[in-house]
Amino acid sequence: MLSMDDKKQINAWVMYDWANSAFATTIMAAVMPIYFISVAGGTDGSWSFTQTAAAIVVALLSPLLGAIADHTGRKKTFLRVFSIIGASASVAMAFIGPGDMWLASVLVVIGMVGFGAGNTFYDALLGDVTSPAQRERVSAKGYAMGYLGGGVLLAVNLGLILGWEAIGLPDKTAASQISFVTVGIWWFVFSLPLFRRVQETRLAREGTVGAHIKTGARRLKETFQRIKRYPELMKFMLAYWFFFDGINTIIVMAASYGTTIGIESDHLIAALLITQFVGFPASLLFGKLADRLGSKKMLYSSLVIYLIIVVLGYFMTSALHFYLLACMVGLVQGGSQATSRSIFSKVIPSGRNAEFFGFLSFTSRFFSFGGPLVFGLVKLISDSSRSALLAVAFFFVAGIILLTFVNLAKGEQEAKQSI
Repeated sequence: MLSMDDKKQINAWVMYDWANSAFATTIMAAVMPIYFISVAGGTDGSWSFTQTAAAIVVALLSPLLGAIADHTGRKKTFLRVFSIIGASASVAMAFIGPGDMWLASVLVVIGMVGFGAGNTFYDALLGDVTSPAQRERVSAKGYAMGYLGGGVLLAVNLGLILGWEAIGLPDKTAASQISFVTVGIWWFVFSLPLFRRVQETRLAREGTVGAHIKTGARRLKETFQRIKRYPELMKFMLAYWFFFDGINTIIVMAASYGTTIGIESDHLIAALLITQFVGFPASLLFGKLADRLGSKKMLYSSLVIYLIIVVLGYFMTSALHFYLLACMVGLVQGGSQATSRSIFSKVIPSGRNAEFFGFLSFTSRFFSFGGPLVFGLVKLISDSSRSALLAVAFFFVAGIILLTFVNLAKGEQEAKQSI
């Protein structure tokens, strides 16, 4: 039975997903990509390079920062810093005007570093707010709140952009700029409950900043050297790299694929909203089912549904089909991510949560180029976007097969051993 204080901490923790998901929907997925090209003067190629740069920075920073945060016992402090960085960058995007492609690129990279690095510490705090038995449900609740929060603000911002004339704004550019400001404010305000209420389990060591950096670098090296002592963890990570790559490819390629086969942008954006709002109750239900049926079984189920989505996407011909697939994605996207996060939190050694979540973030981002690369190569060879999408099925098949070799009970026992 959870105490009132425990419930307050859990609710404060999940509100951060509500807070920063506004950045994922408005900046990463819907408004900024269009603004970047139509106003700032960028291209889809330069937008791609901007995303790549941000991913590289986060991948390089996350494991080292995670190791330092574990050593100093200040995961929440690091989360606060990167949240402020990301929220401030979002507000600053309001100053991006016509032809400001480089300013837009820099601010998007800074914002994504704040978002990506912050999530490393947010994920690592899961072990501080709940017991292993509750993590599936709490993790799923976080993703559910993220879908709802990101969807609510995106709906508000799309209404703002589409109805700019009715509310007295000079043009769509001004409406878009206001939407960037709302993201920063939303992110900061709804992060406050976590900063105030979540109590981190601290194992702080004395020392200077330089000493902490050296210790963090040393512990990161140890992570690479000693992770072989946790074979179930390694097997799960290997499976995760594959199916994460598949999920990530669907997320980043969905809009461009839909455009290629002739679906209008209004339908694409509406489908994103559908994914968000379907994802809210679906993630909650997924967490309850994971508690009852087992997290590994539910993860299997979500990956099989992703396989079905890829196959159906190959045959998709209309906006209605895209809407139906968006609903299917909403059913499993949050649940698969939440369950993966919960499983990982149980098979990592105690006291090194941020370090190992940083390591997972680094490695998964490092290998995440595989899906888009396969998509691009197959399209180049076959001149068919449909064949390119179908090729993504490989990553889900590989992930499912590798997951069969993971013994979670044994992995939890290995995690209890002293590192």
